[in-house]
Amino acid sequence: MPCRRKGCRARLARILLFLCVLNQFTFGQKSEPAGTADAETAERIVEAVRVDRAPRLDGTLDDPIWQQASAITDFRQREPYEGSPATERTEVRVLYTRSEVYFGVACHDSTVNGPVATQLRRDVSQELDDYFEIVIDSRRDRRNAYVFQINPLGTQRDALVTDEQAGDTQDGDPGWDGVWTSEARITRDGWTATVAIPFSTLNFMRSRDVVWGVNFKRFIRRKNEQDLWSGWRRTFGATKISQAGELHGINEIGSGRLFIVKPYVLGGFSHLPADATASGLNPGTTALHTGGVDIKVGLRSNLVANLTGNTDFADSDVDVQQFNLTPYKLFFPEKRQFFLENAGVFAFPMSLSSNADQVFFSRQIGIDPVTGQEVPINGGAKVTGTLGGFEMGVMDVDTRSSGPNPWANYAVLRLKRSLWGSGSYVGVIGIDKRSGNVTSSFNQTTGVDGRFILFKNLVLNGYAVQTRTPGYSSGQSNLGAGLTFRSNWLDFEAEHRKVGRNFNPQVGFLERADCVCDFADATFKTRPQFAGVREMQFEGFILHAPDTHGVVQTQEWQTTFRADFHNGSYTDDDIVDVFAQRLIIPFNIYKNVNIPVGVYNWTRHQLTYGSPEDRRLTVRFFERFGSYYNGRLNEFRVRATYRANERLSFSAGPQWNRFRLPLANGDFSVVFGALETDYAFSRFVSLSTILQVDTANAQAASANIRLRWNYRPDSDLYVIYTAGQKFASLAAVSPAQFYENRFVVKYTYSFRP
Repeated sequence: MPCRRKGCRARLARILLFLCVLNQFTFGQKSEPAGTADAETAERIVEAVRVDRAPRLDGTLDDPIWQQASAITDFRQREPYEGSPATERTEVRVLYTRSEVYFGVACHDSTVNGPVATQLRRDVSQELDDYFEIVIDSRRDRRNAYVFQINPLGTQRDALVTDEQAGDTQDGDPGWDGVWTSEARITRDGWTATVAIPFSTLNFMRSRDVVWGVNFKRFIRRKNEQDLWSGWRRTFGATKISQAGELHGINEIGSGRLFIVKPYVLGGFSHLPADATASGLNPGTTALHTGGVDIKVGLRSNLVANLTGNTDFADSDVDVQQFNLTPYKLFFPEKRQFFLENAGVFAFPMSLSSNADQVFFSRQIGIDPVTGQEVPINGGAKVTGTLGGFEMGVMDVDTRSSGPNPWANYAVLRLKRSLWGSGSYVGVIGIDKRSGNVTSSFNQTTGVDGRFILFKNLVLNGYAVQTRTPGYSSGQSNLGAGLTFRSNWLDFEAEHRKVGRNFNPQVGFLERADCVCDFADATFKTRPQFAGVREMQFEGFILHAPDTHGVVQTQEWQTTFRADFHNGSYTDDDIVDVFAQRLIIPFNIYKNVNIPVGVYNWTRHQLTYGSPEDRRLTVRFFERFGSYYNGRLNEFRVRATYRANERLSFSAGPQWNRFRLPLANGDFSVVFGALETDYAFSRFVSLSTILQVDTANAQAASANIRLRWNYRPDSDLYVIYTAGQKFASLAAVSPAQFYENRFVVKYTYSFRP
């Protein structure tokens, strides 16, 4: 039942007391090798050495200038044996000149042909390769950082860590793109790398008494081993910025001022079918010819302004299609560079159990949430960074009328204040949307939130949000609190939320309103001495979600067994998943099949297996079966990736859903999925294709082909062909789709002083 007043406070107090005891017990254990605790608590400092000229950046450390810096070598394992010395030696040296900082890395390997290196395309996940990672907290706020990652082929991936949040597959959000150079060489005893990062890329201008937070991470694919210089506890990792070491020694550097002007020109054509008129668009073939500009200015150290005019997003990736098995909206991530850069500053999550729920979700700007069609953007501006001890984000974007979408203006303000130097913060947000829609001319959202780290592995979160929408005077609030506890043997999450029935953040994402949602999840972990087994987990969670009148709408409890193996393979099996769902309106599950109003109960089971990840062919199998809305449903998925060599890779993800529902036309199947092919001519020229099939859609097939030539840093030539829709609908029930053919050539050039 929902948590109420005295009972809620008493239960919360008991939970906190219990977790405090667990915290003391956990940190009192002696499971790590002797001396590990002392090594972890010791001050971790690396000294950067000033040099008169840049070292030779050829991927080797042959230049004698590298020897002027002392090497740091004390890396410890995070996986598989927490706190033990790394099994392979790693050396890192740091130099700097007036304008750049340099990292020389030597990753020794005792096995001939040991490093795994298969990826040449920039910014894709490198989790199937060996890699080395540099994490820089240039603001030293102990919450946020830049991530620079390189594999043995010199391939780059960069990202941002915000509020110590990990990425979906690897560290940080890869939406940020920085300008930096890297080279790498595979040698007889491992691999070496050289990295140069301009101070302007970090927008760092202060020249005296510089102290950065810094960390280094090495991943050895064939051993599935993570080695870190600092913060190597399994509950920490590279994204635990508050546990990073420090970089000293940088003085008398240049201003590092960031100033980039990046215009673009675009030409091509678009063809819309006759049924596009239903969405307010003109059918037929239209010539495309336009241009615009993006400007990036460093206002002061760690404060950046981004300006955009007549913005075009032709070069962004297409959405991967999903099939909705719930009566709620599906979440599709942002893919457009202007909104992705420094997006974490604006993050305001509203749930632990649903990572998608956000007060601000930039996909609501410039994309019709119902049809998925792009809405032209006249221009926009945003300022992100730190000012007067506050982390801030200010954004204003203006869109023009297009089809059924009237003009609109979006203004967003986000402020955060770090607390205690531990990764904690308090923050506020304000969002104002104005539009030409006569029935809903405005929508406003205000909120406060906080994140409080109590014992390094115990975190409390809380928020309160209010919306204003024409026609409603009550039920527009959303309040929630949660706690997260992490240890080597127990992970625990719990939250309580009350979402008003009229809560409506039009510039955010909300899966459901009118909910008093309680969620609790506990995962027990053990590391048995079985051959090949790294960790076993036993998880149980419960979700209880009545509406604000106390009538249960959704309820679920689940028990799960997992096993992770040393070679990277795993199994993830739901022993039982018991679900209850109340439908208050019919649920359109497929074409003309509608599940009627009522209360439904079902039970499902799941089997999952992932193959070892150090092979050229990796495969993941998923099978879920059981009852579903008074009928039966079998879900079968395969995700296979084949890396023929460092240039060519294939990825396929077919999914098959077999429905047997006690309804007219309720016996049917849905097949959907994607085939992706990537070919890298070099690190700077790549061709990617994605072919998608969804038999639930009248237009069952779609395709996107994209050639990218990164002919100079931050400057690109794109040739793109799209057949089908680029962006998906965010509506709970997707509208009829129409088939668009679009061919464009886009040229960008980055001017720097």
